[in-house]
Amino acid sequence: MSVKKEASGRRSVQIEVEVPGTPEEVWRAIATGPGISSWFVPTRSDERAGGQVVSNFGPGMDCSATITVWEAPRRFEAEGDMGMPGSPKMATEWTVEARGGGKCLVRVVHSLFASTDDWDNQLDGLEQGWPTYFRILRMYLERFKGMPCSAMQFVGFSSDSEAKAWEKAGGALGLLRLAQGEKWGAPDGLPRMTGVVDALGQGMHKNTVLLRLDAPAPGTAYVGAFSCGGMVMVCMSVYLYGDKAKAAVEHDEPAWQNWMGEHFPMPQMG
Repeated sequence: MSVKKEASGRRSVQIEVEVPGTPEEVWRAIATGPGISSWFVPTRSDERAGGQVVSNFGPGMDCSATITVWEAPRRFEAEGDMGMPGSPKMATEWTVEARGGGKCLVRVVHSLFASTDDWDNQLDGLEQGWPTYFRILRMYLERFKGMPCSAMQFVGFSSDSEAKAWEKAGGALGLLRLAQGEKWGAPDGLPRMTGVVDALGQGMHKNTVLLRLDAPAPGTAYVGAFSCGGMVMVCMSVYLYGDKAKAAVEHDEPAWQNWMGEHFPMPQMG
């Protein structure tokens, strides 16, 4: 764990990634609603100080923050809670720094003030969660910058352990025991989806696979099981780019949604 603790009570984690593009291109990817939605989760942003940025992590799971600083195309900050009862406010700062060779450094810093260690695991989880999404961001900027993106997001829940939920999900999708660089295709009965394994999960996010897709359109898919509030959340995020992306999503989304609902139904809210 690399949570930085200061005498003032401020606790923070910092994650960086170098990506291709001009500051303006990178800013559009990390600071605008359409840009963020092209590599992270569906997001809308008012893109101004005092406005809101709202990210959707699944049905009924909106995470809202107030933009406190907006300095395009260099820096913005937003403040919101951590989505759990009694959690402290968390500030998130994003910065874009131009580097040589047509690249930029993207840095995100999450910070909060707390007198105990109670929230350090959440900060550590954020630190370990960003690298895969930053990998998707880098692929987006390398290969698909400026292309239209259509995304699909599927979420389900399991009462099993994270390992067992991943064994069920990964097994049903043919994702277990794959090596990096190995080819993959969706099993029979599901919409056509093919690609190669780009990365296997590690650490707190070991029960995940990142795929680089070539069908039904070029793109990426991130599939995994994640511990979440006493339950395990099974997620599949698919990002398709180019002229065929929208039609592919419209055609395939219902079947994938049915698959998720059958294998990992959403809990009934009473």
